[in-house]
Amino acid sequence: MTAPPIRVLVCDDQILIRTGLVTIIGAQPDLEIAGECGDGRTAVDLAHELRPDVVVMDVRMPVLDGIEATRRLAGAGVENPVKVLVVTTFNLDEYVYEALRAGASGFLLKDAPPAQLLHGIRTVAAGAALLDPDVTRQLVGRYAARIRPATGAAPPGLPLTPRELEVLRLIAGGLSNSEIAATLLISQETVKTFVSRILAKLDLRDRVQAVVYAYRQGLVT
Repeated sequence: MTAPPIRVLVCDDQILIRTGLVTIIGAQPDLEIAGECGDGRTAVDLAHELRPDVVVMDVRMPVLDGIEATRRLAGAGVENPVKVLVVTTFNLDEYVYEALRAGASGFLLKDAPPAQLLHGIRTVAAGAALLDPDVTRQLVGRYAARIRPATGAAPPGLPLTPRELEVLRLIAGGLSNSEIAATLLISQETVKTFVSRILAKLDLRDRVQAVVYAYRQGLVT
């Protein structure tokens, strides 16, 4: 049986960009446009009404910005959260960081090639986080000081083994599973197991939250 298409809601106030996103996404046999809009408040309303699998969200939009819209759709305490993929320009990196804290499952730059956008939608829809390692290192590292000064020492009572703590630090450094495996000389399957344990023990939804958690706890510099 063929799996149903991934339903996507596209939210961007720039009509040309929104039309381009809709065209690229709608052309894929496994993706379907659930709706489109140009402001954050409508995005929230449509997401509640249409229940898309993924919301592709711009940051700067009128009426309600993408950060607050993301918080209302995927933030802490939201029942039945919606997966949000933020698509923005790099010079808005502070807004992207805030969007990740608000509950977004990942982000892409607007100049990313179409194939990367499509991969991002599929990745987020599957329940995984989408983080570009290089951008993550710059983005979270730049704003880590306003979360908590990093000391490198594990806080008392952290429910992680030394190995799990090591993996968490590497995740926060922006390393992918394959890079973590190569660094620790273990298999990617073992890395996946460690990541799952870390998320479960810390009650985190995905790698995005793990990165923010590590910086908030001062585990990385």
